[in-house]
Amino acid sequence: MPAKVYTDQDADLDVLKNKTLAVLGFGSQGHAHALNLRDSGLGVIIGLYDGSKSIPVAQQKGFEVVPTGEAVRRADVIMVALPDTKQAAAYAKDIAPNLRKGKTLLFSHGFSIHFKTVVPPKDVNVIMVAPKGPGHIVRRQYTEGKGVPCLIAVYQGGKEARQIALAWARGIGGTRAGVLETNFKEETETDLFGEQTVLCGGCSALVQAGFETLVEAGYSPEMAYFECLHELKLIVDLMNEAGISGMRFSISETAKWGDVSVGPKIIDASVKKRMKAALKDIQSGKFAREWVGEYQTGYKRYNALLNKGAKHPIEKVGARLRGLMPWMQKKNIKGAQAAY
Repeated sequence: MPAKVYTDQDADLDVLKNKTLAVLGFGSQGHAHALNLRDSGLGVIIGLYDGSKSIPVAQQKGFEVVPTGEAVRRADVIMVALPDTKQAAAYAKDIAPNLRKGKTLLFSHGFSIHFKTVVPPKDVNVIMVAPKGPGHIVRRQYTEGKGVPCLIAVYQGGKEARQIALAWARGIGGTRAGVLETNFKEETETDLFGEQTVLCGGCSALVQAGFETLVEAGYSPEMAYFECLHELKLIVDLMNEAGISGMRFSISETAKWGDVSVGPKIIDASVKKRMKAALKDIQSGKFAREWVGEYQTGYKRYNALLNKGAKHPIEKVGARLRGLMPWMQKKNIKGAQAAY
């Protein structure tokens, strides 16, 4: 039976009308939720730690910015929009001491609750509203009168908590597109699996391996870049708009034959076997423990791997070729950090 899709008529914004909403953090998701909720007529304050680089940014947008602990104390609904690895420390220092019975903690990803790096008391609501898109898209779609589909989940709190989750989803524009209900376990484990094996890890490794194979065979780096990275967006856009079969309808017969006859030889049963192993590491909590440990030891391996990736030849070639494409929006991501 298909899952129910919730829309505007299923969510009552009045549930939040007389409540104070706090967003802890003003990064990708935090800023989008805060701006959209305010534009929906709701009262929002921003909680940030002393010295946060996001304080002047949030103030410039017209928000009242207060220390994290004060935001928790004053608010009825608190969105924890901090990086997963930093939530436990912030919870112990600023959130837990200021929680009171009946308050609601809201997350946009289930990591901390599912893996119990954060364990709230039983007398507060714990919910999730997870837009299926990055913060800047959540904001842009809202300003254009549209929305990004969202997932909601209730970890504890019952009917009232679910109403708050739906109202929040409506406040950020999610019910304009459609909202599906899930649970913290399902959202967390499928989200991590998708990131690691397909969307980020799998895709990045596939692109780099294809680029290296062509260059090592004597083809020019420019041709390798175009064929293995640049055109990927064209194919993914077709898949996004019409599914895999729709993409195949739009490409040449030669491309289709290569797709269905050679693709399964590259991404074969051995890849699926390793995907299952990665999923098992997620389900058992091994990945979460390793990631928290990486944070606690100063991100040494994490930073080393990122630096290695940034020095890959495809990056230099890509930067030069993108400079020849005036229609492409240029982005300088060096030095960018997740703000909270």
